[in-house]
Amino acid sequence: MGWTIPIRDKVKAIVGALEGRWRPLLLTAIFTGLRASERRGLRWTDIDFAKHELKVHQRADRFKVIGAPKSTSGERTVPIPPIVVNALKEWKLACLKGELGLASPNSAGKVEEHGNILKRGLQPTLIRAGVTMDSGEKDADGNPMLVAKYPGLHSLRHFFASWCINRKEDGGLGLPPQTVQDRMGHSTIALTMDRYSHLFPKGDDRDEMAAAEAALLG
Repeated sequence: MGWTIPIRDKVKAIVGALEGRWRPLLLTAIFTGLRASERRGLRWTDIDFAKHELKVHQRADRFKVIGAPKSTSGERTVPIPPIVVNALKEWKLACLKGELGLASPNSAGKVEEHGNILKRGLQPTLIRAGVTMDSGEKDADGNPMLVAKYPGLHSLRHFFASWCINRKEDGGLGLPPQTVQDRMGHSTIALTMDRYSHLFPKGDDRDEMAAAEAALLG
């Protein structure tokens, strides 16, 4: 598929390694599946701490221009778990209050650079967490140089999708396809199934078919 999904143990390690102002930003990415542009455009007014949910109303593109979500389905409400609520509450007390009201602004209160999130936030966190791979290069002592296993924020979005889909007994939410589509902000259910159909549990129909056969044939 051209991408891999972080497994549960890797995500637990990543969560344990989060620090500073990157902690609320990346926790939100992990547990809401927001696109990088949506996370960069998230405002404090979009977060309802009492209801434990956030609303996606806008995004910040790669030129740091604020605009509407990618599609009408991009406008959505996403529930947030306690770890995200608590991290955001704590961060709000220290966060620079810029005129844009962003929940994760840069040091000037403006839209954060996407590359800055990767280079200063995500990738160092993954290296601290031991979620790495061999770069193919060696340091001055001849030892392999390790780099972050998942270089982009979209890997966290893929994890969120898998968490929504996985069965509850496997640590997931066990949500049906339509709900997963809504949480991800996909424009169609076909898009959701095209990307993630392999993650949905495959039921064993043998008992059901045997019972239906018996009922039909007496």
